[in-house]
Amino acid sequence: MRYSKIRKMDISNGPGIRVSIFFQGCAFHCKNCFNPETWDFNKGEEFNDEVIDHILDLCDKSHIVGLSILGGEPMHPNNIEGSTKLAKAFKERFPDKTIWSWSGFLFDKDLKDKEIMNYIDVLVDGQYIDDLHDPTLKWRGSSNQRVIDVKKSLNNNKIILYNE
Repeated sequence: MRYSKIRKMDISNGPGIRVSIFFQGCAFHCKNCFNPETWDFNKGEEFNDEVIDHILDLCDKSHIVGLSILGGEPMHPNNIEGSTKLAKAFKERFPDKTIWSWSGFLFDKDLKDKEIMNYIDVLVDGQYIDDLHDPTLKWRGSSNQRVIDVKKSLNNNKIILYNE
């Protein structure tokens, strides 16, 4: 599996100052995707334990409030094992920091039973739909996408939207 880029100080993908990783590869190819350079599963850099250690070291600063996992598609079958390994290592080291993730897959139909959901705090789910684009939305590009509080949703066995 591969990744496209790591941002060591990101303020646009979740609240506060975060470290963000953009995984490489996506099969959705949404019209007017903001990150089409991440579609090809063969581009980017190799994702391995050294990259996980590097990301954890970047997160080990008091001003970093969390990790954001994006893509491409971090929940694609080619990527979810590495995404899960990273999320688990992050939560073991930083239990009080948050993980936000974005996925074209739907929480309730595709993701709620995946191991990674045990580590994700907030998930923005659903494919970007250009006809539903709304630049006033926070954390998402189109109105069909949901900003989900994963812990509350799992505990209540229903979708609970994130409320800042």
